[in-house]
Amino acid sequence: MEYDTMMMDGESLGPSVKISAADDAYVNFQLSNVDLSFANSLRRVMLAEVPTVAIDLVEVEINTSVLADEFVAHRLGLIPLDSREIDQLNYTRDCDCDQSCGKCTVVLTLHAKCTGDDVMKVYARDLIVGIDRPNNHIGNPVITDPDGLGSLICKLRKGQEIKLSCIAKKGIAKEHAKWSPTSAVGFEYDPHNKLHHLDLWYEADAAEEWPASKNANFEEPPAEGEPFDYDAVPSKFYFEVESAGNIEPDNIIHEGIKEIQKKLAGLIHGLGENDGMDAGYDGPRSPDGMDGGAGWQDQGFTTPYGNTGGTTAWGGGGAATAYGTTPYGNSGSGGGW
Repeated sequence: MEYDTMMMDGESLGPSVKISAADDAYVNFQLSNVDLSFANSLRRVMLAEVPTVAIDLVEVEINTSVLADEFVAHRLGLIPLDSREIDQLNYTRDCDCDQSCGKCTVVLTLHAKCTGDDVMKVYARDLIVGIDRPNNHIGNPVITDPDGLGSLICKLRKGQEIKLSCIAKKGIAKEHAKWSPTSAVGFEYDPHNKLHHLDLWYEADAAEEWPASKNANFEEPPAEGEPFDYDAVPSKFYFEVESAGNIEPDNIIHEGIKEIQKKLAGLIHGLGENDGMDAGYDGPRSPDGMDGGAGWQDQGFTTPYGNTGGTTAWGGGGAATAYGTTPYGNSGSGGGW
């Protein structure tokens, strides 16, 4: 399948996407007619800035297993949770509640006790998800194995017990890897190394020691004796996006593009709000006069230590301080202390 943003006389005028393989876990596609910086930005955003849901706080009430509380909490945080329709869940920092509510968090509880002689295994399926949440699927543990068990949390012997409650929040992988929507993002361009961006060191035979990737089948190899084009730039990029299970792989791409659009919109708004260099900026600024005129030190401004008078607060240039004579002499005398 191939999608072109603009077509005219059979020629693509904009970015082009060609999907080579896809299923519920991964999607492979080619991105053409874009700059390397844009392709790499999409890769980085998909890795680190697509929001998901993950367990962030764990309150342990009972834990008599062999695993420490911190160890169990860490394992719980890495369980992928269903993050479809993530826009319906607020960031806790943006929510107007006091601490947490159904609009910004999902509550999960776990209570298991081994009463038999055999070892009891506690899985992600044993987590009970609260009903106070934006929809009926967000925050559910992702279970993809054939047995329908999910991730293994811990093992209990006879008499051991674990009881805890978890709070799952919305976040991004830039804050912590547990919010990552992908297990991997493959990225490659110029599979035949025509641009010589890679120095393929080899001992005897480069072709044997550096086998071509599967993406090399989509491009023509360099011809024998073909001159090197110093002006050539990469224009076709190969992506392999593998989902961690919390979001479908195609939605990861869509959300990544949305995040790039938000960043660009914010940049354009900031640059063009007042059609000037200070557009919308209300942060700290340098004192007036720093662009060539006299600074505040030379304008006789009074500080809590006295009149600056073109010198420091401790003297020099005949200026007196608020303390008059110091233990080192009169500060009004030239030459400092």
